[in-house]
Amino acid sequence: MIHPQRVFEFLDQSTLERVPRVEQLHELGFTWADLEGEEYWLDAVVVMRSEIYEELEEASRMLWNILDKTVRYVHLKHDLYDLIGIPPVLWEMIDQCPLPEKGLISRYARFDFAVSDDGTIKLLELNADTPTGYVEASIATPWICEQAGEGIYSPNTAMKDLLVAAWGVERPDTAACVAYGSHQEDSGTIEALVRHSGLDIQCVDCLDLSIDHGVVKDGDGRIIKRMFALYPKEWMAIDEGGEALAYAIETGHLEIFNSPHSILLQSKGLMAAVWGMYELGLLFDEEERKAIESYILPTYNKPVFSGNFVSKSVFGREGGSVRLFDEGGTLELQDEEGFDSSVLFPSVYQKRAELARINTTEGEFHLLTGMFMINGKPCGLLGRAGGLITGNASQFIALGVR
Repeated sequence: MIHPQRVFEFLDQSTLERVPRVEQLHELGFTWADLEGEEYWLDAVVVMRSEIYEELEEASRMLWNILDKTVRYVHLKHDLYDLIGIPPVLWEMIDQCPLPEKGLISRYARFDFAVSDDGTIKLLELNADTPTGYVEASIATPWICEQAGEGIYSPNTAMKDLLVAAWGVERPDTAACVAYGSHQEDSGTIEALVRHSGLDIQCVDCLDLSIDHGVVKDGDGRIIKRMFALYPKEWMAIDEGGEALAYAIETGHLEIFNSPHSILLQSKGLMAAVWGMYELGLLFDEEERKAIESYILPTYNKPVFSGNFVSKSVFGREGGSVRLFDEGGTLELQDEEGFDSSVLFPSVYQKRAELARINTTEGEFHLLTGMFMINGKPCGLLGRAGGLITGNASQFIALGVR
């Protein structure tokens, strides 16, 4: 949809003294505003027009239901598991575990959208398995927007209550990430989730876990029965102990959150399945077809485009494996920093989309717009500023609504 006025307004706050602001954010729980000597947080606010936010929120609701419907169609069909890149070692786990109720396959997820300068909204991908950015969105963004004043509103204030509701149902006894205690971002993320949940949950390092006949224990020998893990499920096909973890889940010794089926939502191959069924006139009603046409990019399992497309692994993360091809089909740019998971998993090929550009004191950046989905509801904007490929080197910038 085309909107004639400028969609985003950039409010520079870099003239304010940074050190005390970083310290205040640290006290709130955002401890990596400066990361390894670099400024991860851009001290500014990008303000979105309210009608664009309303459209983005509605698009998120519709796409969430469309993708949920597609997962239910794919479930138990091994030929489709293979088509969207699900490792075979996980098929039994996905088949044996009951599908969660409609709209709640993942209770903690994040859409990444390209919102262009003219207001066109296109979905790039969905991280339905292990999204980070929760602290930036739920803690830092509302504070930064409030500090900015000038009638700027943050819709992110609902995130905590929705997290309480989600984890009140799932009730994990453990939250885990790799390198807990030393990896600032992942450790801070699970600590914030635990704190916001209000539950008695132990935080542990995935590398300290042991599994014996399906029983999972932490480093102190405590049996874990219900675990939230910032651990990508596709790595069970690669990591030593991954098959044992899948066995623990499929036999019911361990319940994991997000649910095992979140990997079906996570795969970028699912978007190719949606687009393929849209082209064939299958599965979706007229309203859903209009939403797909408006917000989902043409995506395929094979490089059918002559030019102006992107290739990426079905389980690529942080920009890893992304390659941009120009109008002539020539490789224009590829990510050099993230891990290229296309050596392990198949790729998809997607039409390119335009990201809005913002001019800062640090130069021009492309803006990636994230939308958290917690307990099935769109609830939190996450702004990231970077290059044409939004990778590990991108920076956090607060997104508010006018």
